[in-house]
Amino acid sequence: MIIAPPRSDIPPSARGATLLGPALVAGVAYVDPGNVASNMTAGAQYGYLLVWVVVVANVIAWLVQYLSAKLGVVTGRSLPEILGDRLKHKAARRAYWVQAELVAMATDIAEVIGGAVALQLLFGIPLLLGGVITGVVSMALLMLQGRRGARPFEFVVIGLLAIVTIGFLAGLFVAPPDPAATLGGLVPRFADTGSVLLATSILGATIMPHAIYAHSALTRDRFGTVPLHPGGDPETPRRTPIARLLTATRWDVTLAMVVAGAVNVGMLLLAAATLPGVSGTDSLEGAHAAISAQLGPVIGVLFAVALLASGLASTAVGAYAGAEIMHGLLRMRIPMVTRRLVTLVPALAILALGVDPTFALVLSQVALSFGIPFALVPLVVLTAQRRTLGRHANRLWTTVAGSVAAVLLIALNALLLWLLFTGS
Repeated sequence: MIIAPPRSDIPPSARGATLLGPALVAGVAYVDPGNVASNMTAGAQYGYLLVWVVVVANVIAWLVQYLSAKLGVVTGRSLPEILGDRLKHKAARRAYWVQAELVAMATDIAEVIGGAVALQLLFGIPLLLGGVITGVVSMALLMLQGRRGARPFEFVVIGLLAIVTIGFLAGLFVAPPDPAATLGGLVPRFADTGSVLLATSILGATIMPHAIYAHSALTRDRFGTVPLHPGGDPETPRRTPIARLLTATRWDVTLAMVVAGAVNVGMLLLAAATLPGVSGTDSLEGAHAAISAQLGPVIGVLFAVALLASGLASTAVGAYAGAEIMHGLLRMRIPMVTRRLVTLVPALAILALGVDPTFALVLSQVALSFGIPFALVPLVVLTAQRRTLGRHANRLWTTVAGSVAAVLLIALNALLLWLLFTGS
């Protein structure tokens, strides 16, 4: 039996704000370019109706990201590393890596396209060149993480997250939403089949597989590593540092989800207040054009800057997740430049071929849907096992809640795939 040993590598004096950060980096996945069009479309087409969907999505996201962070905190290892150990057969590890690698590529497609579109909106840069610039900047961020450690990387990504927050929410100060209608949007209900489909899309795309893989690795990198070994005692006196870390992690995840939730709800409210009935908001370019026309060029520029920051931050985190997936499952590391090109080339190929950016974003979300079960189910199972987390294993209600969330998200993604392939 394998039990996570107590973490002895965390200074007992570490506390407070110094323990925050990993969740804010992982939280970038919830404000990536793929979220913008869906939130703007929801607000433009249905007003305040689907505010509750975004709130529910964030509650689910809190639980999932906490479980991922908890796994990394207690074991000192990432989810891919643990799965690499549990999958005994080399063929099984490679098969698992293939699907996870495809997820990483799909993630990069959405993020790189978002950054490229933002550069085109701001500076008129061609999409392909914009994609290259986005990839190069993300590579620089990854090199910062590799050479300077977790903390500087966190500072840069959190700074970009702050730009995303300001840029996407600035319009609310120019066109405040209706308070009564906003409160009314918290009541769960639908208007028609179209609103059901859009709600399913918002919920089904909430949890990104790469964010689950990345968060456990981010906490490992921040708080150090400690190998699993047989026969560890989960009841040793050194349990206090882990308890302190888990408390800080809950606050970290809460802060990250509050920020991400505010940005997503804010985008929906902005569209509901200023773009009701406006067509074309289901694309990044259309959303920007509509915002600029309704609220003025300054708000339009802030929106585009936020989109750029979103693309840069999220593609760096996505590439970080891809590197961790390869290391954990294949037990190998390759040079950062080579690793970055593995996931960047497909995104650049799509831009070079002139594929419609919005269509490419839709396809990337489909690929991510296939990856949800492979990340979410093992996460819930592992965090419920005493052999993995010792006395820090999930309580019954946490496991039940995680299982319900997993079933819900998998069902919603399956529904989205069925609707797409049947043309419904």
